[in-house]
Amino acid sequence: MANFTMVTEFLLLSFPDGWNMRVFYFTVFTVTYLGTMLGNLLIITVTTADQNLHTPMYFFLRNLSILDMCYISITVPNACVNSLTGNQVISVGGCATQIFLVIFCAYVEMLFLSIMAWDRYVAICQPLQYPIIMNPQFCVRMTLASLLSGLVYAVVHTGNTFLLSFCQSNVVHQFFCDLPSLLRLSCSDTTSNMVLLLVSAVVVCGGCFTFITMSYICIFSAMLKFSTRETGKAFSTCIPHILVVSVFFISGTGVYLRPSATYDTLQNIIVSAFYTMVPPFLNPLIYSLRNKQVKEAVRRVKQLFSGKR
Repeated sequence: MANFTMVTEFLLLSFPDGWNMRVFYFTVFTVTYLGTMLGNLLIITVTTADQNLHTPMYFFLRNLSILDMCYISITVPNACVNSLTGNQVISVGGCATQIFLVIFCAYVEMLFLSIMAWDRYVAICQPLQYPIIMNPQFCVRMTLASLLSGLVYAVVHTGNTFLLSFCQSNVVHQFFCDLPSLLRLSCSDTTSNMVLLLVSAVVVCGGCFTFITMSYICIFSAMLKFSTRETGKAFSTCIPHILVVSVFFISGTGVYLRPSATYDTLQNIIVSAFYTMVPPFLNPLIYSLRNKQVKEAVRRVKQLFSGKR
């Protein structure tokens, strides 16, 4: 048997060389990260402080904002440092942690988006039953179920990945450790891992996407019975949700289900940036900050803090 050296660390091959390009990517990533953190922090503060926003819709939106802050913090700060320093080494333990957290947050995000679509369906199509169906106990149980199932899902995929042997190249063609890129580096048979990844992606992603699609089909069918004003209000609530869902699912599916034969490093990095950075950045912008209720709540909270001073 030929001699080989087991991989003890990985190298994140993020972006093209050159100081100007590093500064450019550092600026883009930093602005996106700060915008995401500030926007989501504002949503969390406003929906917590304003009693008028203590509803199921804003309960899940607050949870989504907390999740998005964690989600983008897993990959972007490290990528920002690497883009300037050029030090792209990450330990095996650090890589495993990053994969676990990315999978966990992506899975829970899908479930939260599905629950929020269900919330809009009940609010628009069954308004009289809304307080009964979307009661506080149901909201808490769905949140806990999403988090706990996400832990199991992430443990299974991360554990199966790091049972493999890595004894070839240690260069991860990505700006963070992700599952598809790591499987391409293994010198073990990854057939079972790829089958598990494919099946879980079809079941989880496909199931959530189908559920969300059916919810909005029912919502849009119900909208046809509304007046023009009510229809416009319903659309203003649902369209931003659809945009975030579309960006998240399309880009995520593109990364995890793309055949190895069509693999392109730079293209894969860009698509990965879309599903890890764009939804957390867009959520506070198009889902909440353009919402009339949230704008009024921001003004009330601002006046409250101004009065205390």
